[in-house]
Amino acid sequence: MLKGKNIYLRQIEESDVNLLLLWENDTENWRYSESEAPFSLHQLQHYVKNASHVRQNQQLRFIICLNENHQAIGTIDLFEIDFKNLRAGVGILIANKENRKKGYAQEALALLAAFSSNRLELEQLFCDIQADNEASIQLFEKAGFIRTGTKKKWYKFKSKVIDAYFYQKFI
Repeated sequence: MLKGKNIYLRQIEESDVNLLLLWENDTENWRYSESEAPFSLHQLQHYVKNASHVRQNQQLRFIICLNENHQAIGTIDLFEIDFKNLRAGVGILIANKENRKKGYAQEALALLAAFSSNRLELEQLFCDIQADNEASIQLFEKAGFIRTGTKKKWYKFKSKVIDAYFYQKFI
């Protein structure tokens, strides 16, 4: 467990499957993820069962929980973990809108960066953010990520074409 002032990060457990099913299949979240179709219960059970194999999966997901009541409020992921080049992508979701803009995501990013550096010995984290996602841009910039590039016309949402900003943080 990675403990912060207001939140802690813990590995996913089998008991989280129904919560993940709810969050992953919320179509409002799909716009900012790579999801195009719902996940099945079986798919998520398989994922949770094999989630601890970080080097094999090149991915690691944590559940973000509140210290005060242990409520699970979201997830934070390392993906495309590259142990040769010492980098990984980062994705984060604070699932319920009432828990957003309270500093939990920034605290989770700080805990994940420290873990990535100290335990996984990574040197950098990266992410793509849709150019019109102001909340994520503010979050990652406040967390010390630097915009190092733009991927033109990278995402398509309905009939709108959106650039992606590429961010990096050297840890």
